[in-house]
Amino acid sequence: MKHRIDTYFQALVDNGGSDLHLSEGQPPKIRVHGDIVAIEEGILTHEDMVELMEPICPPKLWKSFEEEGDADFAYEMDAQSRFRCNYMKQQRGYCCVFRLIPTKILTMEELNVPEQIKRFGEMRSGLVLVTGPTGSGKSTTLAALIDYINTNFSRHIITVEEPIEFVHPSKRSIITQREVPENCPTFADGLRASLREDSDIVLVGEMRDLETISLALTAAETGLLVFGTLHTNNARKTIDRIIDVFPAEQQAQARTMLAGSLRGVVAQLLMKRCDKPGRVAVNEILFATPAVGAIIREGATQKLADVIIGGKALGMQFMDDAIWQKLQQGLVSPEEAYMKAIDKARFKNFLPPEQAALANAGGA
Repeated sequence: MKHRIDTYFQALVDNGGSDLHLSEGQPPKIRVHGDIVAIEEGILTHEDMVELMEPICPPKLWKSFEEEGDADFAYEMDAQSRFRCNYMKQQRGYCCVFRLIPTKILTMEELNVPEQIKRFGEMRSGLVLVTGPTGSGKSTTLAALIDYINTNFSRHIITVEEPIEFVHPSKRSIITQREVPENCPTFADGLRASLREDSDIVLVGEMRDLETISLALTAAETGLLVFGTLHTNNARKTIDRIIDVFPAEQQAQARTMLAGSLRGVVAQLLMKRCDKPGRVAVNEILFATPAVGAIIREGATQKLADVIIGGKALGMQFMDDAIWQKLQQGLVSPEEAYMKAIDKARFKNFLPPEQAALANAGGA
């Protein structure tokens, strides 16, 4: 059945966009290669928004949205187009954002992510964190990693997501996908249940609260391979975020648990390309070593950068080195590299003179 909103979804697909934004009092807009552009001049009224939003939303969730002001679900327009949907109420009225989810799961090679990330899929237990800001492609990278396991190993993989994004057919592995709150009330409930479901691997869509993070650490310690996501930019911030969730009196114990169970961190950023339209992923990669474990137990995460830089032979990669590589290859501009870098001084000399002067004055 065709819906009015499908016209906007088709415009998103046809323009190679990633997100559709509909907001009461605004024209419809899409995000293309990181920039938001209007696709129509007309302003969306409250009646327009209801007509666009209600038909594709499950009735129970629409009722919840009207009462509470938020809803998350997935919508499939056709076999090639699936969307992650977020409804919200805001100052001007109704608002919604849709993320296009590719129905074809790209391989690690097609994504052009570092080969050593596959090593996380070959592990049998522990905690692996895939991190990055919203819209950085971490779900896409994680889907490729799950598909690599599914293609090459016989495992039982359980995913707990809100909503389910990439739909995985079972190949060599068995894949069980559960959606919050349709199939289980919370991430923590889904994770807790997975311990009784003969699972080998659990993917937790978001580790956003103390209960979920605590259960993930416990599951990793008891022999499961747990993949989780966080909205952090690099390995150091990721480990700090995990520990900071715990009350002060539990943080020493949490550091000990994380030091014992962490297998690695993959942090991802997307950078705007300068050689052609599009974006390119850059990754920081941390593999857990005895030195990393000691740093976590000590709470001295400021030392992690040196460990990553010194761990190239082990497959580690520091974020600024990955950005530097893209700059040297001519894939990103000096301005983009400077904005995304941790150590901005390293990239300052490559900026155009006027921007370098601003950077020196603290204006960039």
